Amino acid sequence: MIKHVRLQRFKQFRSQDVDLLVDGITLVAGGNNSGKSTLLQALAVWEFCRTAIEMERGRDAFLRGSKVQGLGLGDDEFSPVAIPSLKHLWTNLKTQKETGDPDGYTLRIACTWDSADDVAEDTLEFGLALANDRLFVKVTASTLETVDTLPTLAYLPPFAGITDRETKVSKAIRRRRTGEGLAGAVLRNLLLEMQEENERQRVVLREGRSKISDADLRRLRLNDPWELLQQTLRTRFGAELIVDPFSDEYHSYIRVDIVKGEVDGYKLKRHHGYNRRDLMVEGSGFLQWLSVYALATSPDVDTILLDEPDAHLHPTLQTQLMESLAELAQSRGKQVLVATHSTELLRHWEPTRILNVRSTGRNRLRYLRDDSQKVGLLVGIGSAYAPRLDPVRAAGRVLFVEGSTDRDALEAIAKTLGNRELENWPMWVTSRTHKERKQLFRALAEEIPGLRAVSLRDRDDENLSSCGANLADLTQGSDADFTSLKWRRRHLENYLLHPAAVARATGRREEDVRQLLADDHSLAIGTNFTDSDCPDALALANGKSILVEDDHALLADTDAKPLDVARCLRRSEVCDDIKTFFEVLASVRTATPLAGSSAVDSSAGQHTEAAS
Repeated sequence: MIKHVRLQRFKQFRSQDVDLLVDGITLVAGGNNSGKSTLLQALAVWEFCRTAIEMERGRDAFLRGSKVQGLGLGDDEFSPVAIPSLKHLWTNLKTQKETGDPDGYTLRIACTWDSADDVAEDTLEFGLALANDRLFVKVTASTLETVDTLPTLAYLPPFAGITDRETKVSKAIRRRRTGEGLAGAVLRNLLLEMQEENERQRVVLREGRSKISDADLRRLRLNDPWELLQQTLRTRFGAELIVDPFSDEYHSYIRVDIVKGEVDGYKLKRHHGYNRRDLMVEGSGFLQWLSVYALATSPDVDTILLDEPDAHLHPTLQTQLMESLAELAQSRGKQVLVATHSTELLRHWEPTRILNVRSTGRNRLRYLRDDSQKVGLLVGIGSAYAPRLDPVRAAGRVLFVEGSTDRDALEAIAKTLGNRELENWPMWVTSRTHKERKQLFRALAEEIPGLRAVSLRDRDDENLSSCGANLADLTQGSDADFTSLKWRRRHLENYLLHPAAVARATGRREEDVRQLLADDHSLAIGTNFTDSDCPDALALANGKSILVEDDHALLADTDAKPLDVARCLRRSEVCDDIKTFFEVLASVRTATPLAGSSAVDSSAGQHTEAAS
């Protein structure tokens, strides 16, 4: 199993080292064009070099101190990955020797694994050079004293290329088709090979007997790749494969059909009247699943490299595939690297088994440590979130608010006040708690040094005493870079209940609005409406219901929205808490202490400790 990879001038990685988990499944995740597939492709090229040199120069070429010459290949002989031309293997397409390069082998890929005795480590490095459109491959470094423990790798890109007429081809052609992204074009070859090997095993076990013994059959079903594949298809899909016998003398194409029915132990009772049909009529999700699992069961492969195997699978199948692969990896001692964009998989995966690949930075490849880092990764790769990151990165700060209504209302009120502070703060709309937002903030802060955040929430049903001076949320601990605030009134909408502003937004008379507030909601709005220490009835009222959600809401039966009310507020009608909020934003941005603010004052932390 590969435990360390070192890359020099391979595609996106000019110089990169990465440690890998040697057992089980690693999810390789990151944004588009970050280098997820590049890592897998580098390992696929290493495997290609190992195979080519072994076939042409023999295994002794891998030993320490070997003087075996390099191997020259035409571009038509290079098959592990699909590229427009061989120079695309090199970083920035520059294949020439640079200052400090020891020789013309300017692209290097090295893999390290544990030796057979588990006492030492073995390393084998291949160098690649390009001259006159011809690729040269050579062993450029080795610690091997013996070649008995060389790992075997297999690379599978997203599924494509299945046809109804697949000829039998050599392993070299199969490798080429897979590298070209046409794994489906050789799927029947792989299934035929597995079925024929299973039949050979059955002949051996049946020799001299009328049938295979129960003990031998049990072992076969637990260990043989074809048996494992078929039983998984039965239990997962209620399906079974039928591979017709193939003879090189009589047959031109490999035929593989599928039947469906009810599972009965290790047998499938075919649905009544169901006729077998060609494999290619199945959906792309099933075929993707089949190609991945067929490769994973192969006893000849130690490390499996899967490039977006979830590409054609709905979330349930994604989960089932990973569960099946995890079982195989554990029972058969496999190392599996899965490049993925699937937030469904990542959300439920252990963070310590997620290799995060970033497009920039010194440490571009690293395993996550905890869930907070996983939150950051999910945000970064989700297309819905990606547009949020650039302004946050550019500003070095972020303001978390609960909803788009909050965002729009605050922007409208800021315009009324002539306050431009919000222009300094990219707003991130999320209904999550302060604690969950802080996890996200910590993940973002690792990518954006010096990041600051302000998190603003409604008070909702929490006690009014939990809200301190300058809107500090006293239920949260003190954090210099993450400021937790909440409104002193129950909802932001409570600050929009000014009768005159509602009257302007709805076209009603102010007296009528006041009467509605009194009759339907038991609220009398006085001259102290804007005070921070307003009457408890106003602070504790359900502002959302009063304004929009109740049958007798102020905006019911009108075209007005809360944003319209916010726009209709005049400067003298804006509450002190909202003005304080803008002051806190400015103080956090400039790091100027404001007495009583949780952003810069320890009183919030002291209150929290006292409360706990």
